[in-house]
Amino acid sequence: MTESIYAARPWTALLSEAQLAPVHPAETLVHAFRAAVDRAPDRTALAYFDGRLSYREADALSDSVAGHLARQGLERGDRVAVMLQNTPHFVLALLGAWKAGATVVPLNPMYKAGEAGHVLDDAGVRALVCSERAWASYLRAAAEAASGVRIVLTACERDLQSTDDPRVLGFERLPAPGPDDPAADLVAVARQGHAAPEGRALAAGDTALISYTSGTSGTPKGAMNSHGNIMVNAERQRAGHPVEEGSAYFALAPLFHITGMVCQLAACVANAGTLVLAHRFEAGVVLDAFAEHRPAYTVGPSTAFMALAAHPEATPEHFASFKVISSGGAPLPPALVERFRDGFGPYLRNGYGLTECTAPCASVPPEREAPVDPASGTLSVGVPGPDTVVRITDENGDDVPFGELGEIAVRGPQVVSSYWNLPEATEAAFPDGELRTGDIGFMDAQGWLYVVDRKKDMINASGFKVWPREVEDVLHTHPAVREAAVVGVPDAYRGESVRAYVSLRPGAEADPAALSAYCEERLAAYKYPREVEILAELPKTASGKILRRELRSPR
Repeated sequence: MTESIYAARPWTALLSEAQLAPVHPAETLVHAFRAAVDRAPDRTALAYFDGRLSYREADALSDSVAGHLARQGLERGDRVAVMLQNTPHFVLALLGAWKAGATVVPLNPMYKAGEAGHVLDDAGVRALVCSERAWASYLRAAAEAASGVRIVLTACERDLQSTDDPRVLGFERLPAPGPDDPAADLVAVARQGHAAPEGRALAAGDTALISYTSGTSGTPKGAMNSHGNIMVNAERQRAGHPVEEGSAYFALAPLFHITGMVCQLAACVANAGTLVLAHRFEAGVVLDAFAEHRPAYTVGPSTAFMALAAHPEATPEHFASFKVISSGGAPLPPALVERFRDGFGPYLRNGYGLTECTAPCASVPPEREAPVDPASGTLSVGVPGPDTVVRITDENGDDVPFGELGEIAVRGPQVVSSYWNLPEATEAAFPDGELRTGDIGFMDAQGWLYVVDRKKDMINASGFKVWPREVEDVLHTHPAVREAAVVGVPDAYRGESVRAYVSLRPGAEADPAALSAYCEERLAAYKYPREVEILAELPKTASGKILRRELRSPR
C-alpha cells in the first residue's frame, strides 16, 4: 500500500520548538488536579464573580461529592450526567464523579425534557447533577421516566458567590425541596466532609466522557472520550501556548462542550491556573470579568467575539491582558479577525476540532497568522500537531493531492475509539481508527488546513456546488452585518437556490435587496443569495454554532 502523501507531516516546519517537543500528560484530569494541589494549594482554582475556591478547597469539596455518590450506591464505571452552566458546581461535580470512578455524560443545559430524557436513557445514566430550577420544572419528570437514574444532586447557581449579577443570576432561589423529593443539594453534600472512595482510581485508557454531539444534524451520538484523549490535548494546549503557570483562563466556551472542557478547564488545571467562570455568556458580564481577572487565555466561538466586538462598552483595555485568544466551534470569518484586531488589538487564532477528536486537531501556531486562500477567501484553521495526521480524502478514502477538495480525516492520540452503543456508526466514522469527519476542506503543500463546509450543507444550484461558508464570508465583510448563515432552499428552476439569513450590528440598517446586490457584485451568479432575511438573532447551539438546520425548516 502506498504511503499517504500527508504522512510526512509537512506542517511540522510551521510549529515552534515548544509545540514539537514530546508531551507527558497526566493519567487523568484528577491526577493533574491533585498535582496542582501539591504545587499551589492556596492558589485560586475557581473564580466565580466575587467567590473564590482554592485548589485545596476544591479538592476537599469534590472528594466529599465523590464520597456521597459512592455512599448512595454509585459504582465504578457508572454514568453521571452533569447538566450545568459555567459555575463551580460543574467542576466539583465533574471531579467528584471521576473520583468515584464514574464516566461523566455532559449535557447541554439548553436541552428540553425530550432531549435530556433521550440521553439519560441512551447512556444508562445512574446519577444526575443539574440546576434546581431545571429539576423542578422538567428534569424530575425526565429522570423518573428514564430507567436508570437513582441519585440526584441539584445546584443553585447563586451559591458560592454573593454578587448576584442580575444580568445572568437574576432568578430567585427556590424553596427547600419537600420530603418526597429525592434530590440532595450539591453544595451541602460537598461541605459534609466525606472522603473519596478508595480503589476507584481511573487511568488514561478509561472512558472519561460520553460526549453527545450537538445534534445539529439528527440524533446526537455519544463519543467516548478517554482520559488519555483529554489529557494529551490539554497538555498540548498548555505546552504550546505562551501562558505562564498560574495564569487566569476565562471560560468563554461552555464547559459541557468539548472545547470548554479541554481547552479551558483541562488546560487550566494542567497549568495550575485559575479558571474564571461567569455562569453563561452575556457580553457585558464577560467584559467586566476580563477587566477584573485579567485573563491570559480564552477560547470561544466566533459568534461570541462578534457580540463582544459589537458591545458599546468594549475597549482595547478589556483585551490587553490576553496572551492567546482562540476561536473554535464555529467558522471564523476573515473579516471578523481584522475587525477585531483593528478595534481591540488581539489577533484571533483560528482552530478546528470535533467532539470525536476531543476538541482541537488543528490550530494556528502562536508565532504565526493563518493565511487566507486567495481563490475562495477561506481562512485557514491552522495546522495539525506533531503527533496528528490530517488527510484529505476522496469518496473511497484515498488521498487527494494538496490543494484539492475532499473529506477531512484525522488520526492521532486525541481521536476517540467509538460511539456509545453504536457499532455500525463507529465502523462508518472510524475505519481503522481514523476519524472521517464529514467536513469538506483542503490542505496546501505547507500543511495549512482549510475547512470549506460540512459535506451535507453543500448547495446544488443548477448543477454548481455552492459552499455556504464562502457566501457567509462575503456577507461578513458588509459593515452592517453582525452574523450570517446561508442555506439551500428548493427551487423549481435551479433545483436549489441560495438563501441568506443575517443579524445586524447594533444601530446598523440594511435592506435585504441591497445585501443581495452586495453579494452579487462579489460572487459568481450562481452563488449569490437571491433571498436575504434579516433576523434579530440567528438560532445557535449553546456552544455558539449557528443552526442551519433550523433555518432550512419551514418558517
